[in-house]
Amino acid sequence: MFVRGVLVLAVLCLVIYGGLCLSLYLGQRQQVYRPEATWPVRQAPDFELRHDGVTLRGWVVNPGRSKALLYFGGNGERIEDSRAELAHGLPDRTIYLVAYRGYGASEGQPGEAALVGDAMALFDQVSPHHQAVAVLGRSLGSGVAVQLAAQRPVERLVLVTPFDSLVRVAAGYFPWVPVNALMRERFESWRYASAVHCPVLVIQAEQDEVIPAARTRALVSAFGQPPVLQVVADAGHNTIQDYADYRVSLDRFLR
Repeated sequence: MFVRGVLVLAVLCLVIYGGLCLSLYLGQRQQVYRPEATWPVRQAPDFELRHDGVTLRGWVVNPGRSKALLYFGGNGERIEDSRAELAHGLPDRTIYLVAYRGYGASEGQPGEAALVGDAMALFDQVSPHHQAVAVLGRSLGSGVAVQLAAQRPVERLVLVTPFDSLVRVAAGYFPWVPVNALMRERFESWRYASAVHCPVLVIQAEQDEVIPAARTRALVSAFGQPPVLQVVADAGHNTIQDYADYRVSLDRFLR
């Protein structure tokens, strides 16, 4: 009787564990991509990119400059809110902020392959009109930016609060789940870092509560040429832009 009870309990635990794993597997895109906050578009987009049957919409600031910057934001970031700050901080560059698929006024559904493909299409559309094109990727956007820089002649690459692998970040949050087997949205920047040949600046938040410092250091180590590393004291994952060290390092690197 006791043995039977133990077996029933073990089966029940396995069923519950399997259900949790299945739930995480099926709901991973909802965890990785958080576009809801971007849907109330307050400023009408003034730029469109048509790629793979999908129209992406965004904004261009400081038009007409000889050099450009492509900006890729975080998984829940309203990139339209960064327009004024970037325009003021980088007056010598035309800056393109295009919402991911499913974000802002852009069509489609987000996914790693789609976001990277869109980034390359954006680079291909913009680059003929500029002397050079730099790329800035923040948080999730760092995963897009690294893959873009590995496959296109990017002038300079800035990575803000980046990680080496989304799988490894998730494994730290869910150590009891086989995330490597479950995750489809992987963003494994460490695999592409050695193919990046432009100057790289990594800006890390000292008090980052989302991306562990070990994950940023692992990415830094993956580059063939060591990046410039700027650690912004006291800054958090979502507040780093408020610190002077962030703005100064960005300005110096991109000027």
